[in-house]
Amino acid sequence: MKKKIVVFSDVHGNLTALQAMYRDSRAQDVDEYWFVGDLLMPGPSVNAIWDLVQQMAPTVLVRGNWDDLVVVGARGAMDMTKPSHVYFGRLAQYVAEHAAPGIVDEIAHWPMRVTRQVGPLNFGISHNLPDLNMGQDLFPTNDSANFDQLFAVKPGQPAIDVAIYAHVHHDLLRYGTDERVVLNPGAVGEPFNHWPTLQRDLRAHYLILEVDDQGMAVTSFRHVAYDRGREKTLAAEGDLPYQSLYQKMMDTGFAYTHDDELLQGYNDRYHYIAEYEHFKEKLNK
Repeated sequence: MKKKIVVFSDVHGNLTALQAMYRDSRAQDVDEYWFVGDLLMPGPSVNAIWDLVQQMAPTVLVRGNWDDLVVVGARGAMDMTKPSHVYFGRLAQYVAEHAAPGIVDEIAHWPMRVTRQVGPLNFGISHNLPDLNMGQDLFPTNDSANFDQLFAVKPGQPAIDVAIYAHVHHDLLRYGTDERVVLNPGAVGEPFNHWPTLQRDLRAHYLILEVDDQGMAVTSFRHVAYDRGREKTLAAEGDLPYQSLYQKMMDTGFAYTHDDELLQGYNDRYHYIAEYEHFKEKLNK
């Protein structure tokens, strides 16, 4: 047997990057797609991204932390005590106001972890930890012991040979303490790296795995160029909250999610708290 699998994650609303990744993957004659979380926000596209993912028909879908933020915010349950929470809530309001019926509810039902047997290998797939899709336990430079958490299984379940996660926006291949393999496809929509030279590579990052009867025959980390100016235009054409901040991210590659001072300025200037509170009131009527 031989199977070629696309593993991708962290689209974050970036339609142009996802389209480029999909075109490139189609040219590689792949068999199936696995999505490892964080589909929407902060980018402007909702339905077009959803439709493209339906076209891919992933055989694996797992729920990331931003997918949870979409669901919580779109249902009017986001806590507004921090500037970053306002950011998440107002962006989720945008998703709720633009998404076709049923999208948010479907995302809410994605599992946290999926296992798949392919050839001789059992894969464990989660956005971050198997039972926690947020946090920095699995930052790429952390100790191997941290990554052993990805191999945890319940009694009676088969051992995991290869763990796949996403979340940290770095593509990687590394090992747990017993030398089982850990893979990360990197981010389609928001790759980053703290080393300045590597940070300049803002292409759409994803992974192709080729599995045969002996194991992983090919592990291909792919970086695909796309028109970031076009993505900025998509943001400008809509009513995207924090539009200029998203466009700035297209230029720099940096995310501003945890810059509370910067976000507070946007929240005050554009009255985002009041807008979200009004949105919640309408939901409750």
